[in-house]
Amino acid sequence: MSGEKVLEEPAAKERPIRDLTIGRVADAADCKVQTIRYYEQIGLLPTPPRTAGNQRRYSQSDVDRLLFIRHARGLGFPIDAVRDLLSLSNMPDHSCIAADTIARAQLENVEHRISRLTSLKSELERMIEQCSGGQISDCRVIEALSEHSNCTELDHVDPTAV
Repeated sequence: MSGEKVLEEPAAKERPIRDLTIGRVADAADCKVQTIRYYEQIGLLPTPPRTAGNQRRYSQSDVDRLLFIRHARGLGFPIDAVRDLLSLSNMPDHSCIAADTIARAQLENVEHRISRLTSLKSELERMIEQCSGGQISDCRVIEALSEHSNCTELDHVDPTAV
């Protein structure tokens, strides 16, 4: 028995193969290297081990996690919600009520944004319709932008524009 080789399958399952560079992970997830570093910095992605040459090395599970994050962010989920969803994804036997609650909150957020965008669209259409195409001194667009009280939709101020 001493000459037999022992298979190390369980150990291989515990430690994923980490042969991907940060550039390959970025390509696989269609994102920038800086995005990956940022997600590591804020704890959405675990910090990968490094080679003797100090290069980060990733596994396919890291790519899968990054794709999950990118998909959630693409749907507009805030970072904290993504963090919570990632945590929930690690508990496959638990109820999905918490995930459903997070998704419903995001849907409400999207519906609110759509309402605001619809209001913005209406106001911009009204401004453009009233513009005669003459002189700037008579321009309805400039007038409306100069005096917010001339707008019919008063709740269209973008808080991120401040």
